[in-house]
Amino acid sequence: MPKWFVTLFVISAIAFSTFGAPEAKVMKNVMVYHEPGRFGGWPANHGIWSWGNEILVGFSAAYFQWNDQDRHPYDRSKPEESGLARSLDGGETWTIETPSTLPPLAKRGVVGAALNEPMDFTSRGFAMTLRFTESNRGPSLLLYSTDRGRSWKGPFQFAVGDLGIAARTDYIINGRHDAFVFLTVAKSNGREGRPVCAQTKDGGKTWNFLSWIGEEPKDGFSIMTSTVRLSKTDLLTSFRHEEDARKAGPNWIEAYLSTDNGKSWKFLGRPAEDTGAKSGNPPSMIRLRDGRICVTYGYRSVPYSIRARLSSDNGRTWGKEIILRDGGAAWDVGYSRTVQRPDGKIVTVYYWSPELKKERTIEATIWDPGK
Repeated sequence: MPKWFVTLFVISAIAFSTFGAPEAKVMKNVMVYHEPGRFGGWPANHGIWSWGNEILVGFSAAYFQWNDQDRHPYDRSKPEESGLARSLDGGETWTIETPSTLPPLAKRGVVGAALNEPMDFTSRGFAMTLRFTESNRGPSLLLYSTDRGRSWKGPFQFAVGDLGIAARTDYIINGRHDAFVFLTVAKSNGREGRPVCAQTKDGGKTWNFLSWIGEEPKDGFSIMTSTVRLSKTDLLTSFRHEEDARKAGPNWIEAYLSTDNGKSWKFLGRPAEDTGAKSGNPPSMIRLRDGRICVTYGYRSVPYSIRARLSSDNGRTWGKEIILRDGGAAWDVGYSRTVQRPDGKIVTVYYWSPELKKERTIEATIWDPGK
C-alpha cells in the first residue's frame, strides 16, 4: 500500500474523529393542511403510519377562534373533526382525507362497541389509532384499518382494568395477535397523569396491565409516550413531563429503558432538558435504519420552534439540539410525529402557528439526519 494512501487515510480518520460525521440538514418545509378559518392541531394525539414513501398522519380540524394568548385559539362550541393527510411521495405533497368511517372522537357521548374478532397486527396495510374522548381520565376508544387508513373499523371499547385511560396512539407489534400499547392514566388523585404499558395476546379483545413507567409525579404530570424497540427484549420509551401543575415550569422529556419486554423500566435521562412553557411538548421517537435514535418535539417558549436530537447509544446520551424550524408566531406549535423515508431522509409533521391571530396549520419538515 503506498505511503501517501496510508497518510491520507490517517488524516481522514483524524478529521472524522475531530469534526464528526456530516451534520443534520433541513431540506425543506412543506404545507400539509391549511384551511381558512380552521385550527389544524395535535398530530401526536392521532398517530402516523408509513409504508415506504406512503405516509399517513392524523390530526384535529377544529374551528379557529381567538380567545386569548394563553389558550388554544379554537371554538369549543363547534365540533372538532378528525382529519387524515396522505403523501405518496415521501412527504413532498399531501392530500386531505376525511373517511366517513373515522368519526370525530373528541367529544362526549361517543360509545364504542365490543371488539369480538381479533385484529391481525401483521396484516398488510394495518394501522391502529387510540383516542381518549371526554377528559384526561377517558373513556378511550380504538379504531383500526387494514387498507392503509382508507377505511376504518370501530370505534371499539378500549379498557385496561379499571384504570382511567387517556389513550393516544403509541404501540409496538410483537406478533399476529400480540402487541404492547403505551398509555397515560390518571394519577391516584384523579389528575393527569402517568404512563403505563399494557399488552394484548388475543388481537386486542382484551388488554392487560403490564407495568408502570416511572414514579407517579407528585405535582404536574408525565404523559404522551413514544416508544421504539431496540432488540428482542429491550424497549425505549420517552414522554412529556410537566414539573409544576401551575404551569410555571420547567418542562422536559424523560426516557426509560426496559430490558425485559416492558415488565420493568429504568430511568435513562432527559432527551430534551427544556421544551418551553405551556406544559412543554411531547416527543416523537423513531429508530433510524443506521441504529441511531431520533427524537423530535416542539419548543413552546421564544423562539417558538420544532427541534430534534439524535442518540448513537440507544438513548443513554444525546447529541446537540437540532433546530428544524423556527419563527413560530405563538407557543401553539409541535405535537410532532416523525417517520424515515426509504432514502434515509426524515419527515417530521407538526402543527404550526404562522401568525398569532390566524389559522393553525399542519406542516412538515423534511431533513437529512447526517451519517
